[in-house]
Amino acid sequence: MTAQLIACYRRPEDPEAFDRHYADVHSRLGLALPGVRSFTGTHPRPGPNGSPPAYYFVAVLGFDDAAAMDAALSGVEGKAAVDDLRNFAGAGVDLMTGPTAVYG
Repeated sequence: MTAQLIACYRRPEDPEAFDRHYADVHSRLGLALPGVRSFTGTHPRPGPNGSPPAYYFVAVLGFDDAAAMDAALSGVEGKAAVDDLRNFAGAGVDLMTGPTAVYG
């Protein structure tokens, strides 16, 4: 079963600086993780009633399985990615991991 790392970022003080750092630096660190099979990012839109989204940006990284994800996150590349959070994610980030189910 595949596994995912989901990073949900709160709205930054300076969205342009966040986006620039993510595109120029952090995304490259994520792509450098050994075994990463997919990497997507989404700026959530307002809800159906116009309410603001709970998060500014959501990134999802896919791996073959939990062992591959754990190895990537515990290695040098994973440490570099985690250490970089302090450079742009001052508003906070919620990190979640788990197995991925495919429906349909």
